[in-house]
Amino acid sequence: MNEKEIIFFKILFIIAALWNLIGAIFGYFNTAYTFNLAFDRELVDPLFYAVYKGSWGTTLVYFFGYLIVAYNPVKHTGIVILGGIGKVGFIITLIQLYLAGIATSVAFIVIIGDFIFFLLFLYYFYKLFKSNIRII
Repeated sequence: MNEKEIIFFKILFIIAALWNLIGAIFGYFNTAYTFNLAFDRELVDPLFYAVYKGSWGTTLVYFFGYLIVAYNPVKHTGIVILGGIGKVGFIITLIQLYLAGIATSVAFIVIIGDFIFFLLFLYYFYKLFKSNIRII
């Protein structure tokens, strides 16, 4: 990869980090409101509350992971693999919840955003492959 492409990917992963930070701020620090917004129901069960808040805690971890990748996109490919798997899993789950009538249309904000990042991550791996850079 040339320097221009590396700068592009550094910016991409900073934006990916911010995307996850925004979600984590809403979900982790305002858990009940975010749950109500996404599922149109109150979050009253303490177990569900802990699990839902914990999933947003994972999103907060992704924030730090993408910052690490932004520092050196050529070196930290494993983090992107895990982040991409997480994005696909979350997309599939949200689509299933929406189709089951459980999630509101607000879920599509996350679905579309994560799908765009997933496509950009695929492009990142394509550029690494074309540049003969070892992925892991």
